[in-house]
Amino acid sequence: MAKKYIVLDTETTGLEVIQGHRVIEIGAVLLNDRKKSEDHFQTFLNPSRSIDEEASKVHGIVNSDLEGMPSFDEIAEAFIEFIEGSTLVIHNAPFDLGFLNNELQIASTSYPRIEDICEVEDSLVIARDKYPGQRNSLDALAQRFDVTGYDRTFHGALLDANILADVFMQLTGGQSKFEFMTNGNSYSDNKSNSLDFDKNLIKDLVKVKTLTKDELDQEESKLSAIEKKHNKKPIWRKFQ
Repeated sequence: MAKKYIVLDTETTGLEVIQGHRVIEIGAVLLNDRKKSEDHFQTFLNPSRSIDEEASKVHGIVNSDLEGMPSFDEIAEAFIEFIEGSTLVIHNAPFDLGFLNNELQIASTSYPRIEDICEVEDSLVIARDKYPGQRNSLDALAQRFDVTGYDRTFHGALLDANILADVFMQLTGGQSKFEFMTNGNSYSDNKSNSLDFDKNLIKDLVKVKTLTKDELDQEESKLSAIEKKHNKKPIWRKFQ
């Protein structure tokens, strides 16, 4: 059986888990035979704490945007079901894994660590090995591989997961650019002091959570609010 690869990214309230920062968006895209599929997981989350001003400058999400969003414990089961048994492709994996494992433990001490249910490939490690001494942030790699067509005004978890999927294919052997599969928001690449990120690779087909009408309505309200705030049509509207 071929591996199931999932490219994953998160956005957070700040940079340090030990300071109590939380995940505010998860975006993950399933790769099918080295191509992005329609299957993805995306959600915004209410972190029950404020977002650092510097973080908001990167991803464009402010506290009011997350009012009414689910808490992590409400989506934990669906998230685990989506990723379990896959190989995750993550840029600067320790950052995302640290935050996600923290969220899982807060939600329930019975939940496993990500590394216990998934293999992990760190695209940053791969890039540093292939391009030593060069900038290997997601933006730098996207520019190196001429991955274009994405609105980078703000960074977002699902947006970055899509970009990382394009980058990862080039980084690991080359592949024509994928179509942009998303119903999420845009956000940032600037998560750690190194500014280097990537995500984890997906393997086969997996059971995917189908959004309910209420979830779709909630997502539409979120997108409309961000669109109104920035007075600019988001890139994802072009794909609806």
